[in-house]
Amino acid sequence: MKKDIEIPEVKNVTLAVVREKNVLDQDEWKVYLINNNEFEIENTLVVSRGYGEKEGEEQRTSVLRHFLQTVPAKSTMLIEPIDSKVLHLNNEYWVSYYIGSQIYDKRFVFVPDTICEENLVFIQELEKEGVLHS
Repeated sequence: MKKDIEIPEVKNVTLAVVREKNVLDQDEWKVYLINNNEFEIENTLVVSRGYGEKEGEEQRTSVLRHFLQTVPAKSTMLIEPIDSKVLHLNNEYWVSYYIGSQIYDKRFVFVPDTICEENLVFIQELEKEGVLHS
């Protein structure tokens, strides 16, 4: 039954939202997957969506799916740019991947207004400032 299902713990895999300059020297935000393991992760699927309220009205973004064949050990991969107009929403990323034949998954949620200047930290893996999910 439910108690017999083994749910492995996700370790050393996280997300970061980084502010970068585009070719027009304007700020844009991008979401990265960080694999800090000593081994690669495979067949990674990231499902992203935004949801919440603005001025009492419910808002939702489109659901996007991103597939990353292999994320090498000790590396980062770009998932998607994120529009600053949706930072007031919950921005959810459901990450599923394989290590060998075992599947791992974890939901990462950046709650409203946490992706902002005040929460920027230096992210060593990306050598940039951003908001690191804990």
